[in-house]
Amino acid sequence: MQLYNKLSAEERRELIERAGEDRLTISFYQYAKIEDPQEFRDALFMAWNAMEVLGRIYVAHEGINAQLSLPAKNFETFKDHLDGISFLKDVRLNIAIEQDNFSFLKLKVKVRHKIVADGLNDSTFDVTNIGVHLNAERFNDIIEDPNTVVIDMRNHYESEIGHFKNALTPDVDTFRESLPIIENDLKEHKDDKNLVMYCTGGIRCEKASAYYKHKGFKNVYQLEGGVINYFRQVKEQGLENKFIGKNFVFDERRAERVSDDVIAHCHQCGKPCDTHVNCANDGCHLLFIQCDDCAQAMDNCCSDECKEIIALPLEEQKRLRKGKDNGNKIFKKGRSEALPFKK
Repeated sequence: MQLYNKLSAEERRELIERAGEDRLTISFYQYAKIEDPQEFRDALFMAWNAMEVLGRIYVAHEGINAQLSLPAKNFETFKDHLDGISFLKDVRLNIAIEQDNFSFLKLKVKVRHKIVADGLNDSTFDVTNIGVHLNAERFNDIIEDPNTVVIDMRNHYESEIGHFKNALTPDVDTFRESLPIIENDLKEHKDDKNLVMYCTGGIRCEKASAYYKHKGFKNVYQLEGGVINYFRQVKEQGLENKFIGKNFVFDERRAERVSDDVIAHCHQCGKPCDTHVNCANDGCHLLFIQCDDCAQAMDNCCSDECKEIIALPLEEQKRLRKGKDNGNKIFKKGRSEALPFKK
């Protein structure tokens, strides 16, 4: 019985290319009480592996968070499988604005303590007691109300390349950091302001809406389905698009273009640019914004030091990074001192 991915990303890419079939990139989440996350995880892996699903899925006692891709021909089978799970029946599926057959190259289904890390240890907090869901039309209306505060529940590297007009964009590295900051900044307005939140696909602002209700905020709202669902509704209904720039996504595409505005800058030269890349030095792998000119000049690296390292023989590069935890978290995504034009 296979319960884990056995192919490398390169092998999977070759299989996808050979198949020549269109794939759909989809995300969804659901807060629910799962008694045995490990058992649920294993059942999902077996079912989805057979459907050629690839992606990153987290399962916890509080629910499921999934970003994945699958062959378009298997969509109905996949949807039927979800509908056969009581708490996932008719769950909203966010289908990507821009499709890419290689958005995911492995199937990873992991059991986590929580599907969204929040740093909370409060047994009285009910994550299902959420705020009011807003569709795109109602969202557009309420954010024009002078009594409304619009909050971006994403991290700094996400809002840097795109956000809603007039939104507050906390300069944070993680979701858990933003919760107390927003609560403190708005503590005098628990009764008189509309607290309207948004995120990529809805999962973070849904938990945040429950949190702020728990903390005594009276008028709490969230953009249903996040920016992904918002832009789909905007296009289908001919609504005004009030999001500027790109929507950061957590797959190989890294972002979807929502408007033509470029609001960010290359972290190396300062030129207008909103393309996230990872440093070519595997011992660094820093996520940062780099324009085409700097990519060419720096050999796709974030610094001269990394540029020198990738010029070394591969075995020497491996020796230098052996035993070191130099993933992009150590630099907090784009905050490295090597980047002169970071946010």
